[in-house]
Amino acid sequence: MTPSGVTVRLPRFDDAGRATGTEVRELNAPGPWQAPSAPLTSRVAFAAAHVVPHVGAENVPGAPALVDWDATLAYRHRIWSHGLGVADAMDTAQRGMGLDWAATQELVRRSSAEAASVGARVACGAGTDQLDAAVVAGWEPGDPAALAAVADAYREQVHAVQDAGAQVIVMASRALAKVARSAEDYARVYDAVLAEAEKPVVLHWLGTMFDPALAGYWGSDDVTSATATFLDLVKAHQDRVDGVKVSLLDAQHEIGLRRSLAALDGSPVRLYTGDDFNYPELIAGDDQGHSDALLGIFAAIYPAASTALQAFDAGDGGRGHAILASTERLGRHIFAAPTYYYKTGVAFLSWLNGFQPGFQLVGGLHSGRSLAHLVELARLADGCGMLLDPALAAQRLDALLTTNGVAR
Repeated sequence: MTPSGVTVRLPRFDDAGRATGTEVRELNAPGPWQAPSAPLTSRVAFAAAHVVPHVGAENVPGAPALVDWDATLAYRHRIWSHGLGVADAMDTAQRGMGLDWAATQELVRRSSAEAASVGARVACGAGTDQLDAAVVAGWEPGDPAALAAVADAYREQVHAVQDAGAQVIVMASRALAKVARSAEDYARVYDAVLAEAEKPVVLHWLGTMFDPALAGYWGSDDVTSATATFLDLVKAHQDRVDGVKVSLLDAQHEIGLRRSLAALDGSPVRLYTGDDFNYPELIAGDDQGHSDALLGIFAAIYPAASTALQAFDAGDGGRGHAILASTERLGRHIFAAPTYYYKTGVAFLSWLNGFQPGFQLVGGLHSGRSLAHLVELARLADGCGMLLDPALAAQRLDALLTTNGVAR
């Protein structure tokens, strides 16, 4: 790394959160990142992007999301300019954690229109979160009317995404996890939903580390049984499935599933890794194949991710893997348990790099991580060249520490 000449003073904390000393650190210049001169070809890659609220909005738990559309869409244009697709209206955008259905529909419409304006790729999540949570809580497992309501909610969102011109990502549903009592219930609902697909969709399997309400998805807590059900669903609708997005943070499971998909007869089904811990090895792959990518961490490291994918395109897999591996510690930190607060880290790095005016998330989730966590995040981002404007990052870190009462 190349020194930037910008110095910061960062506190060190003990396990109780007390500041115990100060590190004087010269920040690195940004890494040797570059935007591609041609479309990326060897891997299909989406960055799952977050949304930026207005800094003065009532962004507290339970309040409707008031989105800063200029900042939110500008961030997507940065991702597109580096050759990546955007996966929008997903868990990174705080579906089920502050982004309500009204704001989601607006996000899908706006993001899809912006993608079309620059010929970029966008895929958007379709779920069931417009259903009243209080009503869902009262459902009994196996209730046919409740299962029909889930299917209808999915249909509404699938049509909203398709009508906007985006590819559909069929997200895992908390409501379905609540009401389904068997693998057959999942199959029945997904059969109905996939019948609505005008073009091949991405199926999303989100683990409980990302959302504890999804326990027992596909009808079992046993991963082997759940995987068998998932594969049966893919086989039954193979011509309507572009790929599967798996977020279980289990590299060996993903490799096994990837090989099972590759062995299917008929139209190919991609495996989009959602493993924000092990993505370097999974995207690099082996002699039997590789994973494509649909990752929240790519929204944080998109310049590095793009440069790595360009190296893969050029046949330099060693360099591509090395670039991704250089960001792995940062990814593991951002997605550390409790993993569902990873959005805080994505927004924090966006703020440090000057891509949003304030360090905020809808629903007040910018408070989801400790000051010690954020300071370490800044260290790790600096270590892999992901502080893109070191002087601004230093200024904002200084303001954050002052506001939080840390003596310098």
